Amino acid sequence: MDTSNLKREALIQKIKEFRLLDDDFMSKVFENDIECTEFLLHIIMDKPDLKVEQVRTQYAIKNLLGRSVRLDIYAVDSAQKKYNIEVQRADKGAGAKRARYNSSVIDTNSLLAGAKFEELPETYVIFITENDVMGVNQPIYHVERVVKETGTAFGDEAHIIYVNGAYRDDSPLGLLMHDFACTNPNDMHYKILADKTRYFKEDERGVVAMCKIVEDLIDSEKKEIALRLLSQNILSREQIAESVGLDVEIVNILAESQN
Repeated sequence: MDTSNLKREALIQKIKEFRLLDDDFMSKVFENDIECTEFLLHIIMDKPDLKVEQVRTQYAIKNLLGRSVRLDIYAVDSAQKKYNIEVQRADKGAGAKRARYNSSVIDTNSLLAGAKFEELPETYVIFITENDVMGVNQPIYHVERVVKETGTAFGDEAHIIYVNGAYRDDSPLGLLMHDFACTNPNDMHYKILADKTRYFKEDERGVVAMCKIVEDLIDSEKKEIALRLLSQNILSREQIAESVGLDVEIVNILAESQN
């Protein structure tokens, strides 16, 4: 078997291992798919009449004065409420301040200059985590600001939700989290998710699209390793190129970008 076939087989095997809990795969499955996103929010929000009007995946929000963010899923419903859905396998990626920052960046990009603060839309930052980050075995956690002295809701309409991806039962949310952890679409409960997952794992057009994404991920990881090696200033550029599998020209460009 030639090198190109071996490479393709390795990529296909990697694609077979993907789950919806892997953000790059999830983003591709939900890309421009209002129906799938609407289905997801119906279950998480427990609102079967919720209508999604707009959805984007890997949506970048620039912050010229600070750190920018890239949202796994960004959606807007018919009431102009905004949703950021993130999947996180590592607990540290779903920290409280990460949720707070995502919420704040969405807010700062929701009002035009001169608009009234009352026009700020209601927002939801939703983390689907592989583990139970709260640790009390609940399927879902709703985080709201309250007035400490009275226990009443503050009412700023900024909501944070954590969905426990480790939770399993026969409820719609429990079945959804089961599906998010599946590598085989045949094991999924929900047809809408199984069909989209099957397309990117078994249909030739979907597999080609995913192979490109995996190749880009591998290339990005190689560049990150090369940048770390360059910062250590121990190996030559030629040695770094050979060790990580990049062209020397690429390593030279990375070195210049550091400078």
